[in-house]
Amino acid sequence: MIKVIIEREIDSGMETTYEDAIKNTLRAILEAPGYTSGATYKDAENPNRRFIITNWQSLEDWQIWARSQQRSDVVAAVRATLRQPEKVTILTA
Repeated sequence: MIKVIIEREIDSGMETTYEDAIKNTLRAILEAPGYTSGATYKDAENPNRRFIITNWQSLEDWQIWARSQQRSDVVAAVRATLRQPEKVTILTA
């Protein structure tokens, strides 16, 4: 089991657009092989800083999803709302 933490900073004024785009991403990830669960969070001191923490059965499952065309397609709308590229951290037990 691994955890993947995705950190994003949304541009000012793009919060609603981000929220709409992230809903599509979350719907798509539910079908990804090896995905087990996830949650989204806002930084308590900077609401435009967001974290998504997902759980995967294996690093390979995450890597397949991360490189997939499906993820690329749904995350394109998310990327358009960001101040800088997302940061991905992978944790193992």
